[in-house]
Amino acid sequence: MKIKSQKDFFSGLMFTAVGVGFAWGAANYNVGTGARMGPGYFPLMLGIVLAFLGGLIMFKALVVETEDGDKIGKWAWKPLVFIISANLLFGIMIGGLPSIGLPPMGLVAGIFALTIVASLAGENFKLKEVLVLAAVLALGSYLAFVMLLKLQFPVWPTFIAG
Repeated sequence: MKIKSQKDFFSGLMFTAVGVGFAWGAANYNVGTGARMGPGYFPLMLGIVLAFLGGLIMFKALVVETEDGDKIGKWAWKPLVFIISANLLFGIMIGGLPSIGLPPMGLVAGIFALTIVASLAGENFKLKEVLVLAAVLALGSYLAFVMLLKLQFPVWPTFIAG
């Protein structure tokens, strides 16, 4: 059978793989019933729905003819590297890296680092705009997670908050 739309086929394959991963991961938790849902219920249902949608998208890619075949283009390595690096850096900033003696830097510094590194993935980088965005995101995150939800994690670097 010939793939008529590569983009749709591989998107559907990704959805199916992620859905199966969620459903498989949910097997480690108590699922419960619809009336008394356990911690594994939502990831299991999400995984099943996502895998089903992925299957539908893959089927459509094999059956429905497209004009140019929707070929997959080249990988966008620059955005991929910067976005993944920004998320890793955010995790390190929030939790620190005890193996090398780096203390937690807190939510505010983490959001600034995340925003600056992630913005390097785009075509245009304007430091002033990025810093304004980072400040708005940091303030919004502080209000949502610390003030409203009362989550307990470092907001400032440990050497400042001390």
